Amino acid sequence: MKGPLKKSFFFFLALFIQSPFFASSESFIAVNYGQVADNLPPVTETAKLLQSTAIEKVRLYGSDPIAIRALANTGLGIVIGAGNGDIPALANDPNFPAQWIRTNVLPYYPASNIIVVTVGNEVMSSGDQNLISQILPAMRNVQNALSAVSLGGKIKVSTVHSMAVLSQSDPPSTGAFNSTLADALRAMLSFQRDNGSPFMINPYPFFAYQSDPRPETLSFCLFQPNAGRVDSLTGIKYMNMFDAQVDAVHSALNSLGYKDIEIVVAETGWPYKGDPNEVGPSIDNAKAYNGNLINHLRSLIGTPLMPGKSIDTYLFALYDENQKPGPTSERSFGLFNLDRSVIYDAGLSKASQTPTGPVTPAAPRPSSGYWCVPKAGVSDSQLQSNLDYVCSHGFDCSAIQPGGTCFEPMTVASHAAYAMNMLYQTAGRNPWNCDFLQTATLTSTNPSYNACVYPVST
Repeated sequence: MKGPLKKSFFFFLALFIQSPFFASSESFIAVNYGQVADNLPPVTETAKLLQSTAIEKVRLYGSDPIAIRALANTGLGIVIGAGNGDIPALANDPNFPAQWIRTNVLPYYPASNIIVVTVGNEVMSSGDQNLISQILPAMRNVQNALSAVSLGGKIKVSTVHSMAVLSQSDPPSTGAFNSTLADALRAMLSFQRDNGSPFMINPYPFFAYQSDPRPETLSFCLFQPNAGRVDSLTGIKYMNMFDAQVDAVHSALNSLGYKDIEIVVAETGWPYKGDPNEVGPSIDNAKAYNGNLINHLRSLIGTPLMPGKSIDTYLFALYDENQKPGPTSERSFGLFNLDRSVIYDAGLSKASQTPTGPVTPAAPRPSSGYWCVPKAGVSDSQLQSNLDYVCSHGFDCSAIQPGGTCFEPMTVASHAAYAMNMLYQTAGRNPWNCDFLQTATLTSTNPSYNACVYPVST
């Protein structure tokens, strides 16, 4: 294996040993609980559902008292929101912020573990100059109201942005905010730095794919094996759209001198259903995006510009919202059915929190099952791309490191075959986990040899 890959693997291994994989929770996996619907399950049942998963935080778009109360004593971190319509009163009425906190926070905290109050949603890219001018005063007043009741250091105040606040995002190192918003954002970021609040953003690779519906773009968006995209200024190769979008935000913050502010992904997801003219929605794509995103977060690899950590990421969404306007996809982002069963398995069960450990080499033995291997005739360059993808994304490639049980024969084809099968067996054993841009296939013939044992699904 190439030297940089070997170095990358041991960096990941060190992170793995120190990571919260061995704890009982993963605080970076969160979900949005939208309620624009007239058929949702009782919130008490939803609270039980959330507790049965690996989800550790939940975002409400408003401050529904029934939902906040139902989430009490669950241990879940809760984000509540003041709507765009509340911003003028929060900014200008000297009594309203304190009243808002007395109504929406004090009756429930700390039993309901409110961690963030968001003031407005996607205001900065709305074009509403009146709201844009008032959002920072509103945030300051909410912060002051929290401080007045000794909660200033315990509950953060933020707002949520769409990716439209960026005027430049490709390549990621050139990420920059819209110049017309720069002064307002600089003042807001100064407030957020002073109060330790996160910059909350809504990256959606789904929309990026809709604007560029090529097969290679789909693989890039779904965290599937692909050729990657090189940032021409830094030389960094990005292997998925999520990292590229988040790093573009990091670069934009850095350009204003605020790279130390924590980034939180307030929304991201993929619809499992859409209208006939919509590009991208499907069960397979939604499962691949959310499942692979969760695996990526659990790897603790982070992004190229922010390595070694996982960003708090709120998946969109817990349920479908049947009263949302727009195309069918807008009402089809749910992870769970109304009976609380999964629409598809994205790996959110508590049983999937702890990854399987390294495969212990043993003498090959007959086994029934399926392995993922390269198709005949695939070039070494394509196999090297597959190998690089797997081993740079946190999968256990130790067996094909020097001294490993599968290091010999030291060929690209042999190492790629082991790595490709490792991804397939670890990532869910779904057909799309053994695609690799149509260079792989499933076989029932065990490719293990000598002391080299390929993991197998049974």
